[in-house]
Amino acid sequence: MSFPMAGTRALLMLENFIDGKFLPCSSYLDSYDPSTGEVYCRVPNSGKEEIEAAVEAARAAFPGWSSRSPQERSHVLQRLADLLEQSLEELAQAESRDQGKTLTLARTMDIPRSVQNFRFFASSILHHTSECTQMDHLGCLHYTVRTPVGIAGLISPWNLPLYLLTWKLAPAIAAGNTVIAKPSELTSVTAWMMCKLLEKAGVPPGVVNIVFGMGPSVGEALVSHPEVPLISFTGSQPTAERITQLSAPHCKKLSLELGGKNPAIIFEDANLEECVPTTVRSSFANQGEICLCTSRIFVQKSIYSEFLKRFLEATRMWKVGIPSDPSADMGALISKAHLEKVRSYIKRARMEGAQILCGEGVDKLNLPPRNQAGYFMLPTVITDIKDESCCMKEEIFGPVTCVVPFDSEEEVIHRANSVKYGLAATVWSGNVGRVHRVAKKLQSGLVWTNCWLIRELNLPFGGMKSSGVGREGAKDSYEFFTEIKTITIKH
Repeated sequence: MSFPMAGTRALLMLENFIDGKFLPCSSYLDSYDPSTGEVYCRVPNSGKEEIEAAVEAARAAFPGWSSRSPQERSHVLQRLADLLEQSLEELAQAESRDQGKTLTLARTMDIPRSVQNFRFFASSILHHTSECTQMDHLGCLHYTVRTPVGIAGLISPWNLPLYLLTWKLAPAIAAGNTVIAKPSELTSVTAWMMCKLLEKAGVPPGVVNIVFGMGPSVGEALVSHPEVPLISFTGSQPTAERITQLSAPHCKKLSLELGGKNPAIIFEDANLEECVPTTVRSSFANQGEICLCTSRIFVQKSIYSEFLKRFLEATRMWKVGIPSDPSADMGALISKAHLEKVRSYIKRARMEGAQILCGEGVDKLNLPPRNQAGYFMLPTVITDIKDESCCMKEEIFGPVTCVVPFDSEEEVIHRANSVKYGLAATVWSGNVGRVHRVAKKLQSGLVWTNCWLIRELNLPFGGMKSSGVGREGAKDSYEFFTEIKTITIKH
């Protein structure tokens, strides 16, 4: 693959990938390098015409791809994983530049996990079994079969671009579907790079189609198309509401993985040696631009002062720097508009009387001259803030966390549950009984205890309440990307 690395001046021009071919578009969007604020890439500004072409290609490819055995499809996915792994450094460089994340994170998390997604579903597709029951008194045998749904519409976000695209793409094509994917227009480069590997991996033309562009144009055309019976979306709640409206007339299958306002609950018997550095990471990893990041930290009063002192010391140690700096813990936020949005929450918190103990508006951010116009922000800690504040209720999706005290177990469970989201939570305690009690009562799809972001891909992933609809994982993704049929044989 050929990709202009940092320091080159040529604008990268992306093209849509439809029916196994790269196709130019009549209109393009500017894409910015978050670390400099400069345009470095042009992305197709697609619409209905491109979606129609992708649907035609996916429809034509479906009979052949869906009729292949799971073993044949598994082999193709394994080959694609190998090719991604061989291009790991190039993909990591591209992901870091396109999204603003540190190169270290892209190398160690984003691209390896993208490889793992293909390997995981290449394996899991071989191990699903169907159900069978007998009714001897009626001379009947019942069994189930699962068949691919058809054309899967996949819409992935800008925070973990290739990681979350492949988390959808791998199970979709493993199950025998064909795909039309729309990555975020802000982070399209690694999806485009992956397209260059598909033919070499043995993916037939039309099985994977990637159409770039804006949500209101290409996204809505995809979601409302009557021949796309399934939509998997990761992103914001307002966009999910629009997808639901557009899908309703067609009764589409939907998987919606949305936002979070994730609590960390730290009891007085927590091991602070482990808790503090992990909670700093859970608050600020990837600039806080992960739906699973901690943004509300509840600390039992007896250790509140000690925790806050250690937490602030550790937060100030986190280095914000250019993404290529190996010593940087955080890079740049995704866009100027998003940076301003995150800053606006801190301004509102200050107006409400909250205290900003470190970060934005308190400490000085030092950057090289070339990066002064980049979208950087220091990790920021807010205290003396009420649960009713927008900073405690709304998803900020940036390097901002609030630290507040609590008294009792019952109180903190109620407060942790008092938001519209229910994606993830962490509980820190040495009391096993308490860990089980609290985890069971939290309205959250995932609960980590004494750790964070340790994932088991076999198990369900997803949220409650406004954090989404549906689950993803080995069994759950297979069930979502297939239709079940009950067959009765009378003999």
